[in-house]
Formats: sequence, structure tokens, C-alpha cells
Amino acid sequence: MTYPLPNAAHDLSGQVALVTGASSGLGARFARVLAAAGAHVAVCARRTDKLDALVADIAAAGGTAQAFVLDVADQDQCLTIIDKVEAALGPVTILVNNAGIPDAQRAHKMTPELVNQVLAVNFTGPWLLSTALGARRIADGRPARIVNIASMAAYEYQGHGAALYSTTKAAVVRMTEALAVEWARYPINVNAIAPGAFSSEMMDGMLARMGDISQSFRRKRLGDPAQMDSTLLYLVSPASDAVTGTVIKIDDGQGNR
Repeated sequence: MTYPLPNAAHDLSGQVALVTGASSGLGARFARVLAAAGAHVAVCARRTDKLDALVADIAAAGGTAQAFVLDVADQDQCLTIIDKVEAALGPVTILVNNAGIPDAQRAHKMTPELVNQVLAVNFTGPWLLSTALGARRIADGRPARIVNIASMAAYEYQGHGAALYSTTKAAVVRMTEALAVEWARYPINVNAIAPGAFSSEMMDGMLARMGDISQSFRRKRLGDPAQMDSTLLYLVSPASDAVTGTVIKIDDGQGNR
């Protein structure tokens, strides 16, 4: 096979991408980035009003997107959403498992209901979506790129009340590695991005509880979601054809390493 020089194209024309948790924050940014690169984007979340606004924004910028209601905590919805998206847009070739929720509580104070909700959204949903897509692409032989949004919390935890969140994100990292190995015989690449503290709706809630945590960071700033654009595009583009089972950490040097 002959590769261009440099082999770094990000053209996603003809691709269909499904992004969860797309109603705000990182998910909305990811959807805009994929659409700007030429993909037809299925934006999925529970809040339809915000999804409709996002679709309008993407269309105004020259992209293509369609809104789909998806509660990642609902297993039945996770198992049927790909059928709905493919009926409307064609075969899904890119999946971004972005939806996630914090726990914001000490481990010993969490109710079983909250435990189940965090597990469902942060791990079970991404697992079901990934395996549902994997089964389809294994059956038809088409390539697929799965990008799971993990977190630096998978690698470090300060003990301030997010133990289950940290645990679920560690599970997402391991899921990424395990599915990459299981599907390596097929043209299905499974990778992850582990962000540090980036500006988002989830981060706004954390700042409201804890104050300006950025002053404890080496660079005294939160990350900007735009700083993840190139990594996302790399992982879903032909340029990363040999990359699978990899977790790329993007934390602006915030961590304790």
C-alpha cells in the first residue's frame, strides 16, 4: 500500500459518526469537529432542545448532523440506537463514547441508585454501544473507529469525593485495551482520550463546589476543548490505521506524575 507524504489527512467525507453526550461541553465540541472534517454526525443525548440547536449550528457552518434522543443509562436505547442512526444516515464508522456523569460524593455515602446510575452511564452504556457497533462491523467487514473518553481520574485520585467516577474511567481504559485486542483481526480500532481538567458543563459543577482548582495546576489554567481537536481527528482518520488499544493523555501537565 502506498501512503501519502505526510500521511496525516483528516478528511472524513462519507463517514458517519455517532457522538454521545453531545448536547453540551466536550461532546458538542467533538460533534462540531467531526462535522467540520466532513462526517455526517449523529448527535445523541437526552436534551433534545440543545441537540436541535447544535444541529442548526453545524448546518450553518456547512456541516451535516441529525439529532437522536439517547439516554446512555437505558440499556435498551443503547442496543437500538445504532439501528436508528444507520437507517437515517448509513453505516456508522465512528463512535465517540463521550457521555459521562460525576458522582461528587464520598464512596461510603453513595446510594445504590447513584452507584447504578454512574456505572450505567460511564461504563455499561459505552460497553453496549461499542459491542453493538463492533458486531455490525464484524458482520459486514466495514472498518470502524471507536474513541472512548476516559479521564486522568483513571490514573490518579485526590480523595475529594469521586472514587466511583475514577473507578469507572479506569474501567473505560481497560475496556479500550481489551476490545482492541479482541477485534484486532478486524478493521476496528478502539482507542481512548484521557482528558485532565477541561472547561465543560461538568467542570462548571466541580468549580462551583471546590472553587478555582486551576491555581493548583502547574500552568494555572483549565484546558480548552479545542486543544483536543487534533487528537480526536487523528484517532478517527486513516492516518492512525495502525493505532489501536492506545489511551492518549491530555492534561496540560496538571497531574502528579
